[in-house]
Amino acid sequence: MTKAEIQLVRALADKHGRTEHGLFVAEGEKLIGELRASHLHVRKIFALEGVFAGPEVETVGTREMERLSLLKTAGNSLALVEIPHYELDMRALSGRLTLALDDVQNPGNLGTIVRLADWFGITDIVCSESSADCFNPKVVQATMGAILRVRVHYTGLAQFLERAAAGGLPVYGTFLEGDNIYETELAQAGIVVMGNEGRGISDAAAEAVTRKLFVPPYPAGRRGSESLNVAMATGIVCAEFRRQANAGGGK
Repeated sequence: MTKAEIQLVRALADKHGRTEHGLFVAEGEKLIGELRASHLHVRKIFALEGVFAGPEVETVGTREMERLSLLKTAGNSLALVEIPHYELDMRALSGRLTLALDDVQNPGNLGTIVRLADWFGITDIVCSESSADCFNPKVVQATMGAILRVRVHYTGLAQFLERAAAGGLPVYGTFLEGDNIYETELAQAGIVVMGNEGRGISDAAAEAVTRKLFVPPYPAGRRGSESLNVAMATGIVCAEFRRQANAGGGK
């Protein structure tokens, strides 16, 4: 392992470095094993002896792995993976449920939302350009491999939502003044917008929302927490969309 390789891994902790080199970091035997079997291209693997074999694998010692790792506790392997590029095709989204994230900043939240999307069969997430980077090492680890199956796109979100609404797709958003999600008939296909951790959905994105939803507390009217964590709210919203679809209640 060379000094240049250590510097490269360190550079990939930053979005600028990931963009410059076209690579992201993944750590851990299970995740890297999934990456090797996926459509993504693993360029290099650093691993302790006996963990992986192959021409792209370089065996390193425990101390070297600790120097390489971007995690608090180093694992037994670290991979450099080429960042995939996906086309955002509005026509392909017309018959399915899609998540849209408006300036979600916390890497842990984004990673959890990617996992939720994978769990609920949502294959595309459209993010505002100021949202957290899905190839941030913290996000990659938090997805637990879901980043391999969920395509994350970055674009001007307000314009994307306007095009979706103009094309006839329902655009849902979560608001405190929205309709009770459990009493609202939900379409099986559409865009669901989730907002920033502190500010919620921006005014620009809200203009394109055609149906406002609200996740009520229990019991109704109870005074408690002011709001839900965005990842928790996403899980509740996705579960209700899928529940209605399975029950035949969605359009």
